[in-house]
Amino acid sequence: MNITAIAIVGIICWAIVELVQGGKNKKKGKAYDADIARLQGEIDTMRERIATLEKIVTEEPYDLKRQFKDLEKDKVA
Repeated sequence: MNITAIAIVGIICWAIVELVQGGKNKKKGKAYDADIARLQGEIDTMRERIATLEKIVTEEPYDLKRQFKDLEKDKVA
């Protein structure tokens, strides 16, 4: 095999690898960006819900209600 044949085989192998990897990256484009945006929206929504739950749980009336329920359970047992 001469140098030219080796160079041609190398270029062909490189082209095949680029085509295979390039196709995977192109598929991710718009759908990937849409998924990222959707997931970021879900994360923001979950953060808001968690903040609301934290407010409810840390309120004094909630703690008193829980203490009363615990006392009622102790009476039954």
